[in-house]
Amino acid sequence: MSFYDSSLPPVLREDAAALGAAVAGSVLLPGDPGYDDERAVFNLNHELAPAVIVVAQSAADVQAAVTFAARQHRPLLVKTTGHQMIGTAHGAVVIATRRMNEVDIDPVSRTARVGAGVLWSDVIPEAAKAGLAPLNGSNPTVGVAGYVLGGGLSPTLGRSQGYAADHVRSLEVVTADGELRHTDAQSEPELFWALRGGKGNFGVVTALELDLFPVPYLYGGGIYFPGERMADVLRAWTAWHPDTPETMVSSFAVLRLPPVPDVPEPLRGTFVVSLRFAYNGTAEDGERLIAPLRTAAPAVLDTVRDMPYTEVASIHNEPTQPVPYYERGIMLREFPTQAQDKLVELVGPDSDTTLWIAELRALGGAWDREPTVPNAVATRGLPYSLLGVAVGPLPEEPQLKASVAALLDGMQPWQGERRLVNNLAPDEAPDAAAIYGAQRYERLATIKKTYDPANMFRLNHNVAPAT
Repeated sequence: MSFYDSSLPPVLREDAAALGAAVAGSVLLPGDPGYDDERAVFNLNHELAPAVIVVAQSAADVQAAVTFAARQHRPLLVKTTGHQMIGTAHGAVVIATRRMNEVDIDPVSRTARVGAGVLWSDVIPEAAKAGLAPLNGSNPTVGVAGYVLGGGLSPTLGRSQGYAADHVRSLEVVTADGELRHTDAQSEPELFWALRGGKGNFGVVTALELDLFPVPYLYGGGIYFPGERMADVLRAWTAWHPDTPETMVSSFAVLRLPPVPDVPEPLRGTFVVSLRFAYNGTAEDGERLIAPLRTAAPAVLDTVRDMPYTEVASIHNEPTQPVPYYERGIMLREFPTQAQDKLVELVGPDSDTTLWIAELRALGGAWDREPTVPNAVATRGLPYSLLGVAVGPLPEEPQLKASVAALLDGMQPWQGERRLVNNLAPDEAPDAAAIYGAQRYERLATIKKTYDPANMFRLNHNVAPAT
């Protein structure tokens, strides 16, 4: 039986029982109590239907699950919260990592060692006790491992520090042969290079050691303006941000917010544009820096303030409960006046877009610099990330996809060739060669052949083994 079989049979209960005897965690088949809870993902328009779920408690459990999948010639998928899923995992083995949630902060070395199931909401408060901060994402419910392996574009400290993948000191990973490997700059350096940016193509990461930074406070938040003033605000921000220091991270978002209780007044049910800021410096300097933007238009709401790092999730204020949505992102190689005009045309006040959010993040700074220990992150040198998100139930998915496509296709004249893996949609899964670029992809494919020659880890934006 090939690893590429699409008609894999159910797992026999006696085989599941044998696997259950080999692990400390749970082994669940369809219909078992707890199966539906463990297969649930953050995006309510996605559904996993694996042949078996292993709720792992340790690296040894992961090894047992990988060995089982290899023996049964089944693909394997790792799930923490499921913010980014590809397909249904039909016939696959799913390893649910939520119980592997240990967080160990070392204030002397300024590092965090975290388990495979840890979320950013687990790390941020623990690091803050030592006056430290990680290169976390905008949503605290995202799993650390998947975010970091996909590069990790931190909207709080990334412009001065680079990608989260640049600050991984070591990884523990179970490869397709069932071996638990320690990998760092000296130990299996090719695998270390590929894992940091290559997402889940090379094994199951069971623990990560990450750098932390001495940042107890930020001057950050959002300024919300009437959507009708989009052009004024966009042009003011576009002219402003290139001259700011690397300690200032900013983004521009167009928001059509639903009339639901989770959205605070006065934003509920409104069309607004928002400037988001995270400044690693004094409140006085931060206020002086953003003062020109406060005059771009009358503000509906201004939440920018000096805040403890534990409150940085309030800057983007993203949903923390599962929602039905479709999202996709591209990178822009430039954003001239014509592109600004086009963005206003596509999602501005005179457009008919139904997007919930269109977000443009300004990059540059350390995001463009190769780290001391290079990795597979493909998007250095591209100055903007553009993301479109449409919200609605599964029957509306064709319309959701069309609304996102209208934005991204409209901005195609300024699109960069490479893409950020963490901002890709499921239907972009076959595009890995274009995502990484030919030279980087060839190296990834060679490493894949060494560590996963049968492509067990393929339920992703897949790097196929070199032939």
